[in-house]
Amino acid sequence: MDTHLLALFVPTFFLISISPGMCMTLALTLGMAVGVRRSLWMMAGELTGVALVAAAAALGVAALMANYPDLFLVMRWVGAAYLLWLGWKLWRAPPPDLNQVGLAPQTRTALALQGFNTAVSNPKGWAFMVSLLPQFIHPDLALAPQLLALIAIIVVIEFCSLLIYASGGHHLRRFLARAGGADWLNRIAGSLMVAVGVWLALG
Repeated sequence: MDTHLLALFVPTFFLISISPGMCMTLALTLGMAVGVRRSLWMMAGELTGVALVAAAAALGVAALMANYPDLFLVMRWVGAAYLLWLGWKLWRAPPPDLNQVGLAPQTRTALALQGFNTAVSNPKGWAFMVSLLPQFIHPDLALAPQLLALIAIIVVIEFCSLLIYASGGHHLRRFLARAGGADWLNRIAGSLMVAVGVWLALG
């Protein structure tokens, strides 16, 4: 891969990745709700989805999605409905023991699918990959090595950003524990989850 393009791509993607969005809000929420360690399962799903979106966008699958928008619409609404349901459950849950992790118990598979679905059904993620990636692919070089390098960089940067947000949620949980805010933790986490669901539904 062209080193000049690489030097431009890293800071560009970092600024986009670290900015608040659906995936980062989800990481913040789960950092509060289940802790950073358990949030890693969501991150694994989200990173898989991001890598898939990047590869698909670069290989032209985005054109298929543009020709058949109903498929994309179904994915968005299913993902949004699931996140709204989780938010509603958190609102109705009793106040947790903030000294223990596990506010929103979910299986590892459910957390991974939650992250994956949020990533692949995020229209802004597709738009970014379609518009940005081609600018960093050198036409005179082989596509596969360049694409693998870009996806590896994307995954590493995205993982760091997710960790930052999940850690922020975990520290917020600890703050609420010291401040006696157990009653508010479910409501904050539930509201954020609903916000991500609405964000996804409106696209």
